[in-house]
Amino acid sequence: MLTTLNTSYTDTRAGDLAWCLGSKELPALAVLDLRIGPVDLQLRLLGASHQVVLGMESGDCSETVACLPGRRSPLPARVAERVQGREYEFAARVETWEEQSFAGRAQELLALVENHPYGLAGVFPGDPTAFTALLAGGDAQGIHWRTWHAYPQEGRLVCTRSSLKVQDWYRS
Repeated sequence: MLTTLNTSYTDTRAGDLAWCLGSKELPALAVLDLRIGPVDLQLRLLGASHQVVLGMESGDCSETVACLPGRRSPLPARVAERVQGREYEFAARVETWEEQSFAGRAQELLALVENHPYGLAGVFPGDPTAFTALLAGGDAQGIHWRTWHAYPQEGRLVCTRSSLKVQDWYRS
């Protein structure tokens, strides 16, 4: 699903993004509710940020990548943690592109997500290369999602990938 976000572009630097696991739900500009295997998954666009909320038998959990008050540390390159007894992994990288290449990459990513049943992308008014996109997948063994946060004024694309193993979900 592709939507135009009804907000101004305020998260203006890739370096301002922070990662947080387990924060409360933040106000969303667009939401996509999914069920993958035994997990309810909610993809949430928070402007140039994202939040993924996982509904699990043992409770909810969230991943947030956003400009978070009080968090000034850089986005981690990799995190591996236990979340309610399950293996969770997060990885992030920042790509830098020349202007022409950036526009082409933005089009590729938006086309990938636009018609995908587990995809959500939001484009900011006035610049079709300013966007945040999320794409989920998985099965009863595990779920995964990828995100892209575009900063055309910097020529930077923040790319994340996350996964949560859920096999034997109901036996714990």
